[in-house]
Amino acid sequence: MSRPRTAPPTLEDVARVAGVSRATVSRVINGTRNVDRKIQEVVRAAVDQTGYAPNRAARSLVTKRTGTIALVVSGAGEQGEEDAFASRVFADPFFGRVASGVVGFLRTRGVHPVLMVADTDRAREDVLAFLRQGSADGALLVSTHAEDPLPARLAEAKVPAVLFARPARPVPISYVDLDHQAGAKLAADLLVELGCAQVATVTGPLDVPASQNRLTGFRDAMARHGFPYVPIAEGGFTAASGEVAMERLLAEHPGVDGVFAANDLMAQGALNILQQHGKRVPQDVALIGFDDSGPALACRPQLTTVRQPVEDMAAEMARMLLGQVDDPDQRPKSVIFEPSLVVRGSA
Repeated sequence: MSRPRTAPPTLEDVARVAGVSRATVSRVINGTRNVDRKIQEVVRAAVDQTGYAPNRAARSLVTKRTGTIALVVSGAGEQGEEDAFASRVFADPFFGRVASGVVGFLRTRGVHPVLMVADTDRAREDVLAFLRQGSADGALLVSTHAEDPLPARLAEAKVPAVLFARPARPVPISYVDLDHQAGAKLAADLLVELGCAQVATVTGPLDVPASQNRLTGFRDAMARHGFPYVPIAEGGFTAASGEVAMERLLAEHPGVDGVFAANDLMAQGALNILQQHGKRVPQDVALIGFDDSGPALACRPQLTTVRQPVEDMAAEMARMLLGQVDDPDQRPKSVIFEPSLVVRGSA
């Protein structure tokens, strides 16, 4: 004799265990964000206790939402080099910090990120189609290429989207960014305070707004300290490019005694070259990075660096995107974060 099938738990079962109304349970499960946090916790505990599983398809029909957002990394790639681009992205500690901030914010809100890599025109078209079809509620975009067309395409498609960093060209899209010039000024002020007399900088790619702003901020601050000329060598935000740039600076300016590198990976590369040339850091050359990422702690000595609060910035991106999903008529917004100086052993 077969055992009678047990009916699956219902919203009413969850409401009874939680001690709230069925409507309250529905609001929590559907991700409505005007429910008190303590009540949300009680309802989620009741969901776990009863084993209730929402019907996501039915819920989407009611809410017109998928409970999913696209986390898109977009950049320049060539046909056949997609794997190489993805490898570079995932090896960069910056992207890991962005992902951590996004996941940390979304995990308690019933929203799940889907990672998409868009490094070719075809891949970008796939992202746009995915969003236009309603497969995700919106997009968080990290663009690694100054001429990336995707921010403008998202704005034209009126897809809810938030960009990490100001776009290279004016686009009506929300974004978060850092006051890069203020961060570079912190580095300049410290090098001058330490008594450095021949200061140079390793820049990021100069077609990227963040690199331009860091260079402008550093040059302006040094000029105010009475340094009319600062030698530069352009890098590519990688350790290898930092090594090449530092070799060039030492060849052209062997007396350099202070270096500002526009990110920690390039500072790590610069440190390797300085040590290979017998330069002691910080005794002979003071070195400052930018970002306060993992490489800053891996270096010996550990890097003095300008901190960019990437995790907080990424969480703000996600918050802004959910606000757009709730209110599609919101105008584009920008949120600018302030940097801080983290002093360690290299300067």
